[in-house]
Amino acid sequence: MATQDGEEVIMETEAQPKEAEPLSEDGQKGDAETSTHTDAGNATTQDSSISNGDDADDKQEQVDLKIIWNKNKYDLKIPIDSTGAKLKERIHSLTGLPPAMQKVMYKGLLSEDKTLRDIKITNGAKIMVVGSTINDVLAVNTPKEVIQQEVKAEENKKEPLCRQKQHRKVLDKGKPDDVMLAIKGAKERLPTVPLSGMYNKSGGKVRLTFKLEQDQLWIGTKERTEKVPMGSIKNVVSEPIEGHEDYHMMAFQLGPTEASQYWVYWVPAQFVDAIKDTVLGKWQYF
Repeated sequence: MATQDGEEVIMETEAQPKEAEPLSEDGQKGDAETSTHTDAGNATTQDSSISNGDDADDKQEQVDLKIIWNKNKYDLKIPIDSTGAKLKERIHSLTGLPPAMQKVMYKGLLSEDKTLRDIKITNGAKIMVVGSTINDVLAVNTPKEVIQQEVKAEENKKEPLCRQKQHRKVLDKGKPDDVMLAIKGAKERLPTVPLSGMYNKSGGKVRLTFKLEQDQLWIGTKERTEKVPMGSIKNVVSEPIEGHEDYHMMAFQLGPTEASQYWVYWVPAQFVDAIKDTVLGKWQYF
């Protein structure tokens, strides 16, 4: 029994180193886990310093804008040195309206090449956006582009507009004394005040007011003011007045045929392109 007990003691004594080995292994594993956690902690610290791609914009001077489209309002923060084209991209991300379908207004039609700083946009400025989605455009029964092409083809067959009898009776009255100053060969944005001092087809005084925030053209006479949605205007045609090429005669087609044209005479030439772009919009040619 003593021998057996001794053997048992010996076996227990021999077993102790074997039991110690797992302890040693556990200790190594503990060290490994500690090292792993430490490395993970370092990795976490390193990851937190990685740029998410917005840091560059965050460091630039920002401007807060109110984007208004289709009776909806959106808040947008954007670097003030962003171009008009970049602003359109951001508007696209907010509204889903493709840049090519946008008319962006801030004191007139916004230039894609100039920066927001160049056009003096300030914090809290309201940016008006006019435009239709692709589905809306495709739903139009008679595209404006087709109407414009037909009108141009018809105009080519006719004598100059300013020589036609219906227009001569107005033009022969001469240039109005209070008409706005015209600059031949120049192109300017719409002024912040109404275009005034012009004649309509009956020879009465008329003024044009562009209500961009409402997407309306107000045609005002002494008797009344017609508030015309720009989206309802099918076409805009113009022609320089012979002998006074710094002024144009211009027609707004309010219906499907030429019979619906509203004529305005002595429009300053420098505003002609801005009027067409504002009323029709480049997006209409999509």
